[in-house]
Amino acid sequence: MWQARFFKSRGLAAELVDRGHCRVNGQKIKKPGHGILSGDVLTFPQGDTVRVIRVLALGERRGPASEAQELYADLAPPAAPSPLE
Repeated sequence: MWQARFFKSRGLAAELVDRGHCRVNGQKIKKPGHGILSGDVLTFPQGDTVRVIRVLALGERRGPASEAQELYADLAPPAAPSPLE
């Protein structure tokens, strides 16, 4: 989650997992070192929303945001348009 730029630090990502707020393929994980594979679906809170993503690839490094966005597919439904639009 840190490498794909969902969190500013590894510590923040690890804390989220330690608290049991992350799921991999629907199963709660409690260890930050839990292995992730391409094709896995991650569910975790980020701010006021719950993110659901599918891992497309594992990165070699923490690169720029454009590179990080190629590592996952966002599975959340698109936001509903506001009534003013």
